[in-house]
Amino acid sequence: MCEDELIPPQADMTEREWLRAGAEAAGAGAAPMPTTGRVPQWVNRRTLLGGAMAGAALAVLPSPGQSPASAAPRLGAPGAFPFPERPNGKGEFAILVTGDAGTGDEAQYAVAAAARDVCRSEGVGLAVGLGDNIYENGPESDHDSEFQDKFEKPNNGIDVPWLMVLGNHDCSGLIPGSGGDPSRGDREVSYARTSKRWYMPARYYRVPLPAADPLVEFFALDTIPWSSYVAQLDPYYRWDGPYMRAQRSWLDEALRTSRARWKVVIGHHPYLNNGKHGSAGSYDGFEIGNYTSGVHLKDMYEKVVCGRADLILSGHDHTLQILEPTARTGGTRQVVCGASAKTEDGKAHFAHPAAWQNFSDHGFMLLKVAGARLTIDAYTVDVATRQATLAHRTRHTRPVAAPAGAHA
Repeated sequence: MCEDELIPPQADMTEREWLRAGAEAAGAGAAPMPTTGRVPQWVNRRTLLGGAMAGAALAVLPSPGQSPASAAPRLGAPGAFPFPERPNGKGEFAILVTGDAGTGDEAQYAVAAAARDVCRSEGVGLAVGLGDNIYENGPESDHDSEFQDKFEKPNNGIDVPWLMVLGNHDCSGLIPGSGGDPSRGDREVSYARTSKRWYMPARYYRVPLPAADPLVEFFALDTIPWSSYVAQLDPYYRWDGPYMRAQRSWLDEALRTSRARWKVVIGHHPYLNNGKHGSAGSYDGFEIGNYTSGVHLKDMYEKVVCGRADLILSGHDHTLQILEPTARTGGTRQVVCGASAKTEDGKAHFAHPAAWQNFSDHGFMLLKVAGARLTIDAYTVDVATRQATLAHRTRHTRPVAAPAGAHA
């Protein structure tokens, strides 16, 4: 959905309000929502009225074949950039994080140029793209020239594998950014077969580093059918259809069986967010229906991810935010990094606890992973000079849920 079509968001629940609402529900004898035990048992449930924004204008889409989750080795064009097999000279796996980058305009090129310099100095061996990879409507085919103009050319010189996830603009239906045609995302999966950089072996997948004895593992999600601005008419992509049920089951099992010390979930839509789009369950002021609000994505984050992953990396909001882990998140930290080509209105719309946040500047982040620590560096970028400034650094020294025998 385009920015000028957004309904101003209503107030999202603060951490204190969330805790109080749950306590009141429990005191009133309300039936508790089943959870995994990683978040409080009295998670406040949203009211579901079944409708959503107009989706009837969309034609019923053909159901595609299953897109299996994948832990495949690095595949792609001949000479595809390989995954790093060992830490860099500083003893870390360094990962570039960008989001909402695919405009092809000057700001994207400026941020990429600034990031390229930092990547060289920091020994970056991997990158992440958090969706909205091809504005405004996604690619028209798996060989669309926009892949060159909005990904390959801007990122020339950042010669590493890019873990890519789908954004709502990548899966536009009749309305740009609606997420109304998830099948369009298959074009980005297909493009991965011919690109040295772009890595997307399936619509959702996992990547352990290093593969044999993982220190960190990434779990890439497709959040679009849970959070589209229009109803999904294809039964395969409904919020409770076979595709989303399979993805949720896969993620639950993948997090349970991961042997990595650090676990990072990456997906376009955030769980918590202080920018104007708001948080899952109340995106853009909507709190009813199976779509738009992201109520089912909220449920998935709370029951499957919170308390099991160390980080949720998301875009969607064109801001830079490093939120604090809280009781609500089960110790999991939400990071929003969606300012790699666009920015927002310069102000916070909500008040979730934050270690640092910026609502005005372009920028990117660097994730640096070692056995003893996980570091998040946030950079702002001056578009005119193409210079990056390290604006904030946050460190973790204790994983949320390290498996037995994991790296110390």
